Amino acid sequence: MSHVPLQELRRVADSLAQLRGKTVTDAVMRSDLRQLRIELADGQLVVLTLDADELGRARLEVDIVRAPDASTRQLEVRFDAL
Repeated sequence: MSHVPLQELRRVADSLAQLRGKTVTDAVMRSDLRQLRIELADGQLVVLTLDADELGRARLEVDIVRAPDASTRQLEVRFDAL
């Protein structure tokens, strides 16, 4: 069994703690079992990925994708042809 740094476990636990109380609407596992995608009722998407670092050790990644906040103002930039 390989050792996982405590800081990495804390990072993953903090990410997953944000999901407490959320409703899961769908979950899809890749056929090679290296990625799990979880869709939540509020539109968030959670992607858990198992990958190898540069030394070949297993590394767990957790990404939480949120829809953009509609109340924030966005800067519009136009590019005009010269």
